[in-house]
Amino acid sequence: MEATAATLERRVRVIPATRKPEELHRHHDGKMRVAAYCRVSTDSEEQLNSYEAQKTYYTQKIQDSPDWEMAGVYADEGISGTSLKKRTQFNKMITACKRGHIDLIITKSLSRFARNTVDCLDTVRLLKANGIGVYFEKENINTLTESSEFLITLFSGFAQAESESLSKNVAWGKQKSAEAGKVTFQYKKMLGYRKGADGQPEIVPEEAEIIRRIYHRYLDGCTLGKIKRELEEDGVPTAQGVERWSPSIIHNILTNEKYIGDALLQKTYVTDCINKKVKKNRGERTMYYVENSHPAIVSRDLFNQVQQEMTRRSSKRKVLQKSGKTELGKYSGKYALTELLVCGECGSPYKRVTWARNGKKRIVWRCVSRLEFGTKYCQHSPTLDEGKLHSAILAAMNEYAAIRQEVCPDVLAMAEEARQALSQAGARLLQLKKRMDAVSREQSDVLDRLLINMADTELNARMKALTDEKESLKAQIADAQQAEVNLEEQAARRRQMWDSIMECAAGYTEFDNELVRQVIQKITVEDAETIHIHFRDSDVVLEQEVE
Repeated sequence: MEATAATLERRVRVIPATRKPEELHRHHDGKMRVAAYCRVSTDSEEQLNSYEAQKTYYTQKIQDSPDWEMAGVYADEGISGTSLKKRTQFNKMITACKRGHIDLIITKSLSRFARNTVDCLDTVRLLKANGIGVYFEKENINTLTESSEFLITLFSGFAQAESESLSKNVAWGKQKSAEAGKVTFQYKKMLGYRKGADGQPEIVPEEAEIIRRIYHRYLDGCTLGKIKRELEEDGVPTAQGVERWSPSIIHNILTNEKYIGDALLQKTYVTDCINKKVKKNRGERTMYYVENSHPAIVSRDLFNQVQQEMTRRSSKRKVLQKSGKTELGKYSGKYALTELLVCGECGSPYKRVTWARNGKKRIVWRCVSRLEFGTKYCQHSPTLDEGKLHSAILAAMNEYAAIRQEVCPDVLAMAEEARQALSQAGARLLQLKKRMDAVSREQSDVLDRLLINMADTELNARMKALTDEKESLKAQIADAQQAEVNLEEQAARRRQMWDSIMECAAGYTEFDNELVRQVIQKITVEDAETIHIHFRDSDVVLEQEVE
């Protein structure tokens, strides 16, 4: 028996494959459920036409095959291929695969499917484990074949390298554009500007008034929340056209240097072309500050005042242990005196305190240093009754109103002067712009003639003169625009001063926190009977008795 077995010849019989890998998973009627995936990189009109063409092509291709059954066309438009996170249709297609609704996916190329090698391989392996293939037409790769993974790694690596190279080129282009001082505007997200006929940003007058209103209300002492409520109550729309504001939107408006005609470029940067994470530039990349790049809506002086006020409000409360002086803490717009009332002895702010004695409540104001340290650093600061304090301040405001009535003719004259100066500045700016248009037209004409005869010395000299004049006009227009903004604010202040005088002509009868904040700059407590009141926009300081 053993000898017979040893003499037997081993024979191998080959049974050829009769079915292609993609035919392994056919539906009950013998047809494969085939889906197509297509994608375009941008949402431009040209690319969208390509997107529609791809959808039509794959629909026709699947319907023309007798062995295939349509399982859907999934298409993402205007989405990058370097990440799968934001590709809604792609992720929807993978979900359908997991649920057993698709047997095969066909797509144009690896770069259309994914430019990230890791994502591409992970997705292909996931589908392959479920017996689902992906056919890449350009590379002629079916992922169900044995050599497919090597080829996918090779080709998708090329695609990723191409994407990284493209990303570097884009980043380089942006940096060079920033170095040249070229400023881009996101008009849909920015209130106050629109794209002009010449392609440059121009001011939208009604929106500019909203910007100036926000700046002035902030300096009036309003919190971001209060400004938000006022805008919503008046039905003022945001840049997006909605009437729902947020403190962050207002904060961004108050800190955006574009409103003074400047632009800080490369505030943010993209970490890499795969993750596409946008980070705030904290010194990792070079930044470029372009001055006078476009018309300003607010003056530099007003902008700087707002930044200083922001810094002051954001300062944290801290007690200086050596002196006992307490600095201002978190800003509150509720009580004006929290910001205005200071101790004449130690310089610390006063704080509103509720006293309760024998079941009765009494509101008083006390020096913060006295509250926290007793008489260690501030020995003589008095406690002031809120009612008496309000009465004294109202009396001083009425005295100040009477003083201002005497200068009514002067204020009216100044307002008229400001209006005339603004009108003259506007006419001057219009004249400069007209001259700029004329120079540009002549420059274009001279250029056309130069192209015919480049050796013409007279034409070359004229072209140089026009170019020099154009540069000079640009500088003059920038200066004129800034001057116009300054005059607009000056005129607005004069009008505001006149309106304020008219409003207080009848005198003040009630203590209003917002009005007090607008009129008074500082109140110093000298002793229990005396306060000194410093008024805004003037050198007037009134001494008032607290009775």
